[in-house]
Amino acid sequence: MSTHARPLADWLAAASDAELADLFAARGIRADAPWHDFFDAAEALLEPTSLARMLPQLTLREATGLRSAADGVDAGAERAGLTALALLRPDGTPYPPVLAVVAGLQIPTDAGGDPPTLASAENAAHAAERAFTTVTSLADLLLHARETPLALLATGGISAGEKRLLAEAGVPAESIDALLGIAVDADLVRADGRKLRVSADTEHWLHAGVGDRWGRLAMGFLRALPRGLRRDAAGWPDLSVWPNAHPWDPTWPDRCAVLLERARLLGLIADDGSEPEWTVPLRERGEVDAEALTGVLPAEVDRIFLQNDLSAIAPGPLAPALDVRLRTIAARESAAQASSYRFTVESIAHALASGETEDSILEFLGSLSLTGIPQPLSYLIVQTAQRHGLVRVSADVATGRTRIDSVDGHLIDAMAVDQTLRPLALSRVGASLASRVGRDTVYWALTDARYPATLVGADGTVLTADRHPATTGPVAVIADYSPLLARLRAQQGPDADAAWLDRELEAAVRAKAVLQVTVGMPDGSTRDLLLEATGLGGGRLRGRDRAADVERTLPVSSIRAAFVVEQ
Repeated sequence: MSTHARPLADWLAAASDAELADLFAARGIRADAPWHDFFDAAEALLEPTSLARMLPQLTLREATGLRSAADGVDAGAERAGLTALALLRPDGTPYPPVLAVVAGLQIPTDAGGDPPTLASAENAAHAAERAFTTVTSLADLLLHARETPLALLATGGISAGEKRLLAEAGVPAESIDALLGIAVDADLVRADGRKLRVSADTEHWLHAGVGDRWGRLAMGFLRALPRGLRRDAAGWPDLSVWPNAHPWDPTWPDRCAVLLERARLLGLIADDGSEPEWTVPLRERGEVDAEALTGVLPAEVDRIFLQNDLSAIAPGPLAPALDVRLRTIAARESAAQASSYRFTVESIAHALASGETEDSILEFLGSLSLTGIPQPLSYLIVQTAQRHGLVRVSADVATGRTRIDSVDGHLIDAMAVDQTLRPLALSRVGASLASRVGRDTVYWALTDARYPATLVGADGTVLTADRHPATTGPVAVIADYSPLLARLRAQQGPDADAAWLDRELEAAVRAKAVLQVTVGMPDGSTRDLLLEATGLGGGRLRGRDRAADVERTLPVSSIRAAFVVEQ
């Protein structure tokens, strides 16, 4: 039992539940920590492993304050915060275990602080172009993840195979990790088990203008910055101080490089390290002002050229909402200032499965086209729409099985012998097929096998299926320390001295330690004994008296103090 834990245990017992919850959260304590009382909590918080997890999280100012306190100098403005983290006593001195851990740590002398310079017009234009590319590339990533959630590795990243698919979807391979980080910061994707899915806000972001898109990403980047890069008033400090923001974190150089790359991709930093004018309000006040950025970007267009070869060309950046809808109907072939798209049977069938109709597609394309709708494209849409829905998938209320119907008997025959559909265990029921597999699973299996399937409700209405719905779960689960605090408070008795003495004696007996015991005598005097502790029970301490070489049994109620004697 460390005698250094007693002062901290007393401080913890006197703290409010809110203060304790903040402390436990900051120190990364599990809500199910197996502590019985505040003495357990104090010991755990002062363990070297617990301190080793906390010290890398300290900011430059906090580390400087703790280093000063370790050198006998007041921690200054950081004293209250370090005390709340259970690193300093209320008198401003470090707990001895903290002092031992901090002894070999130093503070970097190159604190930086050079003021940022405003980017030149040329560098600002390059930064704006990079921000635009990032926004459009992230839209490509999210559209892909909306259709097919990304599989996560045990490390939290995505596999090389997923990255290859994203690269084929138009996402720059070298920026995939950074783009995913930006998307997570902006809460546009969330981990859901071992999958990374789009969030409920993603659809709104995809349909927003480039300025609003960029603003959400920039604010997400700001909010996700670690404590060492957050200013009290909002925003972030000058780039020159970033390398030393967390001086005792060995992983910080790599983390800092990742953050700087995200800032570069968002156009917040120019190539030469200067900052464009749209960065200033975000850095100084934590406010987004996208007008300066959008002012140097090419104007969006809301018209396209439809061509006889079933392709479409946008003569400039197509407005995001139009681009997103067009890409449910056509596959984008190239992305640049002028993007090109191609219509296929599969792309139009995908649109119909997503809720579009023949009329809605023709109306949308007619409103976009500068050249009308070419006859080959119109014919393709009409033919695909006529074929779509030939296979109807529904749930049979009477049997509880999935039913597959079609007016085309040849399709029924083809599905019955299709080897790719064997897992569905399809069986003939008159002119229909039936399966014990769920309705939605059957529908998607038929769709993947390129059958013109439609999902139908019990009343015969056509349903729109969402294969991968957006996740609505919380970004992070906040630990509930209420049960732990209740357990600690329940053991908080009026006689802390007696409780502490019991723990000291139990620890000494377990360690077979030698104790110097101060015993109260009947006449009011005290006597010091040197005992080798051998047992504790029934309210009595047993041990061998080193001086008299005899066994003694002392009532614990008579012991005024006890401490371990170093051997």
